[in-house]
Amino acid sequence: MAGVSTVEESVRTASLAVLARNWRGSFTRAAPRLYPHQWSWDSACVALALAHYRQADAEAELLSLFAGQWRNGLLPHIRFFDEDAPYFPGPELWESRRSGDAPARPATSGIVQPPVHATAVLHQIEYAPDRERALRLARALYPKLVAWHRYLHVERVRPGSPLVELWHPWESGMDNSPLWDDALARLDTPEARPSYRRVDTTIADPRERPTDAEYDRYVDLVARQRDVAYDPASVREITPFAVRDVLFNSLLARADGDLASIARWLGEDPAQPERWAGELRAAIDSEMWSHEHHVYLDLDVITGRPIEVCTASGLAPLFARACAPDRVAELASAVERFCVGARGGPPVLASLSPGDASFDPRRYWRGPVWPMLNWVVASGFRESGRVEIAASLSDGLVRLVHEHGAFEQFNPLDGHGQGCAEVSWTAALALDSCTSHVT
Repeated sequence: MAGVSTVEESVRTASLAVLARNWRGSFTRAAPRLYPHQWSWDSACVALALAHYRQADAEAELLSLFAGQWRNGLLPHIRFFDEDAPYFPGPELWESRRSGDAPARPATSGIVQPPVHATAVLHQIEYAPDRERALRLARALYPKLVAWHRYLHVERVRPGSPLVELWHPWESGMDNSPLWDDALARLDTPEARPSYRRVDTTIADPRERPTDAEYDRYVDLVARQRDVAYDPASVREITPFAVRDVLFNSLLARADGDLASIARWLGEDPAQPERWAGELRAAIDSEMWSHEHHVYLDLDVITGRPIEVCTASGLAPLFARACAPDRVAELASAVERFCVGARGGPPVLASLSPGDASFDPRRYWRGPVWPMLNWVVASGFRESGRVEIAASLSDGLVRLVHEHGAFEQFNPLDGHGQGCAEVSWTAALALDSCTSHVT
């Protein structure tokens, strides 16, 4: 293929092979051992990347995920398939059927993940080879997408701001980021209320996972939501963890805009998703921008204060198309604070600045390079006209995967893979990063 380097062709081939090995007939498991079920935003990324290559499987991926949607529109962050597969927390902890909105089958979790799904569906329309088939998929999913976005815009907000809030660190996708340290410290017990046994630390290196103290609090927050049957009004009232997250809101604002585009393709009225997108973009730029730090900051709903922790997710509003030109220029300068060039290779974004006191090159979201953040920020810079920064970040991600494989995360100092191998969304995002060079 013209314009594709040998490295890109190699990564494309390897990534498609990873996704084929993880394919289970109707969905792609997130990773062979550590994540044996279907994860919400992982699955959306897989569908997005497969649009170019395996359209029918991309379609099945999304339909499978939305089969677990709740009656109130909530799209759970895990859809369980083999309930005997070793994973914690499994259905027995979530007990999602306590909610009258949860489906009887399949079993699911009771919380959400970032909403990349409308973006993935629009990608089918714009890039899949069979446009008519893609439009049929979009028509089938459109009311489900609208219900999903309405749930977020109605149930996850409080008076005074359209910014959506999260009630668990897992909902951000950035489980143990230092962004959450102060909020988690508010929990009134240092121990999880249910007893449990972790599985992740028996599969992956414990030094590369959240700590036991963090996990105690994660499980405690699940129990609190489960005990009120995941009722949004009740959770909003009792939760000690309520955060307006930059990455989540940025992905939602982008997805709102993409949902409006889907509506136009289908001949539907785009007014509601356009209104959601406009209000959210304005709130991101006005409420989350930090003149002191030159990036966007998360907001702690309980204290009413910004979370004074700068992570690479503070660059995500570029992807939301929420940034005025002067903001884009400041973010272009700020990106250098998070860039690392493992062993002299092309720059990639560490999840936390190496200069931060909490930086740990091995510990999950406290320093390692995550493909999702690099993909989001690279895409944002590309669409903001900063194509050199975008190409550099995309090249860095592709080369990491080329040299080390489709790992969950990468060490920012030497580039080696961490977490677990054969991770589907790493393969998918590397695949899309190669494909975006020629589409």
